[in-house]
Amino acid sequence: MPAPVPRQRAIPAVECAQAEAESPPGTQAVPGSAARGKTPTDTLTLLVIEDDPTGSPIVPEMLDSAGRPIRLRTARNLTEAERLLTHDVHCILLDLALPAPGRSAVEDDELAVLRHVLEIAPRHAVLALTTSGDAERGAEAVRVGAQDYLFRDELDGRLLSRAVRYAVERKRSDRAERRLTESRLRAQENARLERGLLPNPLLDGSSLRFAARYRPGRSRALLGGDFYDTVRTPDGTVHAMIGDVCGHGPDEAALGVELRIAWRALTLAGLCGDELLATLQQVLEHERDSEEIFATLCTVDIEPDGRHAGLCLAGHPSPLIARPDRPAELLPYDANGPALGLLGHARWPRIQVELGPVWSLMLYTDGLIEGRVGNEGERLGQDGMVDLVRRRLAEGLTGEALLRATVREVRDLNGGELTDDVAVVLLDRAP
Repeated sequence: MPAPVPRQRAIPAVECAQAEAESPPGTQAVPGSAARGKTPTDTLTLLVIEDDPTGSPIVPEMLDSAGRPIRLRTARNLTEAERLLTHDVHCILLDLALPAPGRSAVEDDELAVLRHVLEIAPRHAVLALTTSGDAERGAEAVRVGAQDYLFRDELDGRLLSRAVRYAVERKRSDRAERRLTESRLRAQENARLERGLLPNPLLDGSSLRFAARYRPGRSRALLGGDFYDTVRTPDGTVHAMIGDVCGHGPDEAALGVELRIAWRALTLAGLCGDELLATLQQVLEHERDSEEIFATLCTVDIEPDGRHAGLCLAGHPSPLIARPDRPAELLPYDANGPALGLLGHARWPRIQVELGPVWSLMLYTDGLIEGRVGNEGERLGQDGMVDLVRRRLAEGLTGEALLRATVREVRDLNGGELTDDVAVVLLDRAP
């Protein structure tokens, strides 16, 4: 059986200019609207869903807030309405007396037809139409999800026009508020996730003091491609690590977390030096999205006596050490091996370094040294960072205060926020 033909068809976009010039009797065209570049979306469209056996329209002439006629479409049933429910419909006027699909008019749920329309048109404003003696049903329709309700026997053009405009704006406001709420909840969830992915140092039983600063390069993010960790193994050795996955997006952040967790597991299992880095490279090669992705890494294994350490560098800047009897300086970096993921059968020599009885050891990523300085746009570099830290140490800064002041000055020298991730770890051995 063919579908019933609607009493009024939609006006295609290509006919809008013609429709303005050939306005039907009883409507008021807005002079010059086409010349002002108005589009079909500037005009409100109302879809009326009601079953009027006489065929007489129940909707009077309506104007929007700019004085333009509100476009009208009519459907006698929900099947017909679904075909007319296109993206340019702004509001639906629904007769609550219509039966819902698959239900008879005598069934208990008097708002079944409204629930069906809300299900098929979740993005559209809905006005419920009922009789003046059924205000309770109209109020219940609003509680279910309609923007407002109107009485059939009180309809006039001014009232209906205002109701349509109100319903459309309220729906827009509700959708914007819902999107904002969803965005906030998603941001809170991401923040909780990222905070949970940052490491908690395992230094129980160690006399070393730990401090760290982390600034991701991504806007409004808590985690970037930089990663760090510190653990103490049962033999009393303190193992510290810092690394940097190339790039600073969410994929790089996820890969950095995987490498950090793998490093902790392998370290607690007893691996170190070349064997540890070779295994981490295998993890990187299996987890990265592209063969162009690599990661730099620095590991320091501080012996139980606190005076000596083993150092491994995989394409990473060498740590800075500060001691009371000499200026702050970089640890040796001549044995720097390649970054993880660059060479299939690479080796990473582990060198022994003497720390001394009292020291501060600072591990950092290249985001700290690649900021700009001066009007020429030169990089801060390792030498500039060493001079900066020396000045701060001379001021008596230590621990968190030292890291906070260092990162702040690097940002100020850059003339604003740093674009790359920055991670800094500080280990101190007091007298």
